[in-house]
Amino acid sequence: MILDSLQNSGLYESIHPRFKQAFNFLHTADLINLPIGRIELDSSNLFVSVVEITGKTVETTCLESHQLYIDIQVPLTAPETMGWLEGPRLKEITEAYNPEKDITFYADKASNYLFVRPFEFAVFFPSDGHQPGIAEGQHKKIIVKVLV
Repeated sequence: MILDSLQNSGLYESIHPRFKQAFNFLHTADLINLPIGRIELDSSNLFVSVVEITGKTVETTCLESHQLYIDIQVPLTAPETMGWLEGPRLKEITEAYNPEKDITFYADKASNYLFVRPFEFAVFFPSDGHQPGIAEGQHKKIIVKVLV
């Protein structure tokens, strides 16, 4: 898991071969005005989901994990809290792995919470359980999906 500001993204470009392209997109695109939907940067290897979410409470969100993709999550119009729990501690599966959506849901509770401001980013690897969407009201965000 990584939490930082987009202005520092260059520090992380060497972690994965597709991170440089992902962060380049986040620096050059007019993020606020992107339409809701999917933008393919490198087919299914690297794509962007622009979403508008309605925030939920800690009690009404679940931890999730992915097997195939790394998430780079960037709130755009409001801050968002995101829970985290290391993967080996994820035990209480509520929805088994869905290979079409690359997601498993859990009833486990996060051990830490990140407060992510607009234009900061959180990176969640397949080894990270994460609980996004803890916020008030609606806001726009970007989720970059990077194939492992």
